[in-house]
Amino acid sequence: MSFLPGTASLIKEIDKKLLVLLRDGRTLIGYLRSIDQFANLVLQETIERIYVGDRYGDIPRGIFLVRGENLVLLGEIDQDKEVQSKLQEVSVDEILEAQRAEQIAKEEEEKAKVKARLQQGMPLATAETYLTHDDKFL
Repeated sequence: MSFLPGTASLIKEIDKKLLVLLRDGRTLIGYLRSIDQFANLVLQETIERIYVGDRYGDIPRGIFLVRGENLVLLGEIDQDKEVQSKLQEVSVDEILEAQRAEQIAKEEEEKAKVKARLQQGMPLATAETYLTHDDKFL
């Protein structure tokens, strides 16, 4: 068994279906077609998969170029396990709406935490970045 150092080890993954997790939290699934010394990837037949709870939705993205500095994790997809998944696939519109609702809930939760910290004496300048104009005058 030969060992290839660094990004050269990705040569073994060419033409395989990979899951790629990006630094901004997005998840891409596609066929690896090309790599370079900086771990820049070219994915073909790429989909962006969005997970919300036990549901997911796939948005077709086509050919996708990923800069190596934005990679967090990548690995080969096991087709058998993907079929056996307990996650429920939903439409793109449905998953985007669920994602939006989840983001709003997180923002409201963060606002509540900031308000609580303000009441405990946290400096306003730090908390100001999390509050809207109306919240500052409560």
